[in-house]
Amino acid sequence: MTSPPPSTPVAATRALAVGSLLGLIVLGFAWEIWLAPLRPGGSWLALKVLPLVVPLAGLLKHRMYTYRWVSLLVWIYFTEGVVRAWSDASAMSRALAGLEIALCLVLFVACAWHVRLRLRGAAAASSTDSSLSPP
Repeated sequence: MTSPPPSTPVAATRALAVGSLLGLIVLGFAWEIWLAPLRPGGSWLALKVLPLVVPLAGLLKHRMYTYRWVSLLVWIYFTEGVVRAWSDASAMSRALAGLEIALCLVLFVACAWHVRLRLRGAAAASSTDSSLSPP
């Protein structure tokens, strides 16, 4: 039995979450390899994106648990963005940190909204199912 297709708002929050997560992965890697690495030629700090790759499959498969823990994980990257926006000397690095902060906020809002919409939909389906069943 297949599940019904997600509603338009749920699909939109999923697309927003996946897009912002992919943006964070690309940004984090490019930042540390090409755009403004800590050391010339790139740095091992580019590996910071590996934890972001793990939840990608869960988001694509509509796993509610993944949306919940990504909404917590993202605050680590948000904190890094704030610290680097405040402390990095390079203007390019500060701009990239600002972009990281924005992507983190979008990812958090998308995940939180997605979870809320799905829980609301499940509650509505549950109440509809219970009203259809005989007493």
